[in-house]
Amino acid sequence: MEFYGTLGGLCRDRALLVRLFRAGMTGARLNLSHTSLSQCSALLEEHFFPAARQAGVDRPHLIIDLQGPELRLGTLPIPIPIKTGDDILLGQDGLPVPQVVVSSAKPGDQISIDDSAILLEVKKASSSVLLCRVLRGGTLHSRKSLAILGVYPDTPVLTQEDLMNLDLAGQFGVTHILQPFVRGQEDIQALRQALDQRGLGRIQIMAKIENRQGLDHLEEIISAADQLCIARGDLGNSMPLWELPGVQKDIARRCVAAGRDFCLVTQLLWSMEHRPVPTRAEVCDIYNGVLDGASSLMLTGETAAGQYPVRAMEYLVKTAHEAEKGL
Repeated sequence: MEFYGTLGGLCRDRALLVRLFRAGMTGARLNLSHTSLSQCSALLEEHFFPAARQAGVDRPHLIIDLQGPELRLGTLPIPIPIKTGDDILLGQDGLPVPQVVVSSAKPGDQISIDDSAILLEVKKASSSVLLCRVLRGGTLHSRKSLAILGVYPDTPVLTQEDLMNLDLAGQFGVTHILQPFVRGQEDIQALRQALDQRGLGRIQIMAKIENRQGLDHLEEIISAADQLCIARGDLGNSMPLWELPGVQKDIARRCVAAGRDFCLVTQLLWSMEHRPVPTRAEVCDIYNGVLDGASSLMLTGETAAGQYPVRAMEYLVKTAHEAEKGL
């Protein structure tokens, strides 16, 4: 079984990475929505790969998470607090968002930011700006995920930044690619063609199931991808949360039936970003994910920015191994 962390500011410490590998980590995710492979050259060449070797992990998986059709808030000069009930503007003279958001949203639509940590409702819309009411307030940070709930704007499979990162994937030892918001087999075919053109056909494609479009075309995605990733953050935004466990189990069942590996990610040990011990619900979630057939588990903020990254990895690995005894 594979155990993945996510690289972040904490991971510019080789000693910490060594401890993560010794705790059982077999590879890590690099989120390229916030950076690029070239910007991370020192992190990878001076810390990640040397730490793996020092810990006795000869072939660590390096997973890059592309931008793809995912929508994100633009860059803010400073974090911006907004309160429930406030009115804010998106677009011209307001918060920076992709133009496709402004052109696609209509009055009454809800806009999720940062996996619905912040929720807006569109009151008025024009060709250049959206006036929104804050339904759920919080602090806005640059480059957080953005979604118009129930609306799927026409966005490209691969951005220009994605293609530039693919150009460097072989040089930096990338082994897997997380393809976000996969809508059908055509998206996977487009990425595979881009990899083949660069002589990178050996890289594994992990198709992220994150919205209703992916669920509607699940069978063809399972057939076309090398692996699936049940990405519960945005997937949970696309439905009432109480429906998510059943959907997760259905995806897992269909992957197992097809002999397709799948990864489970998002909030596996979310409380351990700030607490040294996980909740009982979190360890039960991990245990059940393994029983359902997950071939890999991935931590995100727990290792990228959390206060207890090594302890979180230890809990992840030990809980999964305990579950494997029950198989």
